[in-house]
Amino acid sequence: MNQDCKNLWASSPTNNPINIIITGGTIDKKYNMLTGEVDFNQTSYIPQILTQSRVDRDIQTTTLFLKDSLDITLQDREDILKAIKISTTKHIIITHGTDTMVESAKYISSYNINKVIILIGAMIPYSINHSDGLFNFGTAIGAVDYLDNGVYIAMNGKIFNSNNVYKNREIGIFNTTKQR
Repeated sequence: MNQDCKNLWASSPTNNPINIIITGGTIDKKYNMLTGEVDFNQTSYIPQILTQSRVDRDIQTTTLFLKDSLDITLQDREDILKAIKISTTKHIIITHGTDTMVESAKYISSYNINKVIILIGAMIPYSINHSDGLFNFGTAIGAVDYLDNGVYIAMNGKIFNSNNVYKNREIGIFNTTKQR
């Protein structure tokens, strides 16, 4: 790798603060040994994810709720939108369940907010071995400074524009709509 590439990746171009808006989803679920199901803790795993990932920048967290995305209502999406609008940061990452992530991203995108907004989630809870949650989080953190204002989804090591993505339920990954 040449020196210019090393310098580019050594620091972000802006190092602006990031607001992480927590709404739940599989990333924040835990395995319940008594029922054999996954459900929510009383608190989010995002502080643990931040510690484990050793991100060295100003990050604020705002917990709105911990819900399965299938339970997210229009009122919940309006609450997410309100949290985005009142945030003083230009860079926002939202934890969200994958089942309705695309719908929420498109809803937020329809308001043309002058910020970089990335929704992340996980197919396997962070609390379970081999979760993709930490990787998706890292993808969003690494990309947030390099994206134009808009709404994106960070899943499977890729950044998707909110208006060109779908969840492929047959294989459990996100793709561009062109790949349908």
